[in-house]
Amino acid sequence: MFKNTPFEAIAKTMSEAAPQFNPAAVQDAIKPAQDKLKAWADLAQKQAAEAQSAINGTVESIKGIKDPQAAFEIMKEAAEAGMAMFAKNLKESTSLSFGQFHSTVDAVEKAHPQPEVFAAVAKNLKAAASTAERAIESAMEKGVSMAASVSSAPKAKKAR
Repeated sequence: MFKNTPFEAIAKTMSEAAPQFNPAAVQDAIKPAQDKLKAWADLAQKQAAEAQSAINGTVESIKGIKDPQAAFEIMKEAAEAGMAMFAKNLKESTSLSFGQFHSTVDAVEKAHPQPEVFAAVAKNLKAAASTAERAIESAMEKGVSMAASVSSAPKAKKAR
C-alpha cells in the first residue's frame, strides 16, 4: 500500500499513530508555550498602551504653543521620557526572556530521563543566562546614564 516516498512515509506514520493520539496530552504539552506567548502579548499590550499614553500627553502639551522654545523644551522632555520608557521596556522584555529561559531549563530537567545527570548542565545554563542578563542590564544602565549626561550637558555658545 505505501511506497518509499517521504509523503507516503509520513502518511504511514500518521495512520499508525492516530489511534494513540491523545488530545488532552497534546493540550498539556502546548500549555507552557501558550502561557509564554500570552506573557509576551500581555507585555506588548501594556508597553504599547504606555507608549500611546505618552504620545497623547506630548501632543496635548504641545497644542496651542506659539513659543518655539517652549515647544522645543516639551519635545526635549518627551524625548527624555521616551528614552526612559524604552530602557524600562527593554528591561522588562529582557527579564521576561530570561525568566522564560530559566523555566524552560527547569521543564527540560524535570522531563529528562535522568534529571540528576542533567542537573549540572541545567545549573550551568542558568548561571550563564544570569550572567548574560546582568551584563545586558549593566549595558542598558550605562546607555541610559550616557544619554542622560548628553541631554543635560550645557551647550557652549558659539563665539562670533
